[in-house]
Amino acid sequence: MAIDNSAAYNNRAAVADFPNIVAQWQRDAAAYRDMMAREGRAEFDIRFGPTERQYIDLFRAKDDDAPLALFIHGGYWRAMSPKEHSHLARGLTANGVTVAVAGYDLTPQVSIAQIIEQMREAVLFLWKRFGRRMMVYGHSAGGHLAACMMATDWTGHGAPADLVPAGYAISGVFDLAGLIDTDMNVDFKLDEASARASSPLFWPAPAGRTLDIVVGGDELPEFIRLSHVMADTWGSAGVKTRYEEAPGAHHFNVVAPLADPLSAMTGRVVELCELTRR
Repeated sequence: MAIDNSAAYNNRAAVADFPNIVAQWQRDAAAYRDMMAREGRAEFDIRFGPTERQYIDLFRAKDDDAPLALFIHGGYWRAMSPKEHSHLARGLTANGVTVAVAGYDLTPQVSIAQIIEQMREAVLFLWKRFGRRMMVYGHSAGGHLAACMMATDWTGHGAPADLVPAGYAISGVFDLAGLIDTDMNVDFKLDEASARASSPLFWPAPAGRTLDIVVGGDELPEFIRLSHVMADTWGSAGVKTRYEEAPGAHHFNVVAPLADPLSAMTGRVVELCELTRR
């Protein structure tokens, strides 16, 4: 029986509490921004590109020489912004890591390929400002984009080849082909060629670098399958991949531990940030 891809990729329909979860994200994110602003450790709406959504919110660790991480939000490349996700920087900043949370234009106003380019501009902006390599992590569409940043050849941009030596991709879609036959493709406008071109699964794997791939144990089967495939494919090509299923977690609460400075997820991401110092 043919798979119904619209259902297979519809996380919002699979998690009935989605509106309440996002409302809580908004409250937690606003409270965290307020706290960091009071402490003088936040900068908001730093423009790295010409459009309104191309901005970074920066949350600084107390140490000026702290490792640097970039968080990329989800929303299927067509929704959300950094403002719902500020609190997910809390775990890292409490452990001595400076975190940038980046925004991007959304489909259908731009293509997924253009969003990838915008995130490259965000990475290069941070490189020019801080002069240091960074760990990139993200959720859902942000997990896909984190992998894209890891697999980018930065040498043509005047930056180190391993500008992004490590990544942490949560619930990512690494092969976009399955999205062609979904109702969301009215926004994505993908065909076979453009889907493959924007799928990091098929890019030259960044051998020698480290990518953790995490997915909720209660997520839709396609997300679990794609995470397995990505870990196996890049792992066999020389990337130090690590696959993990978070027991009992669905697509929208799998990221919650990032806000907890003491969580195992935060601890692992801090370890990956340390790889940027080598």
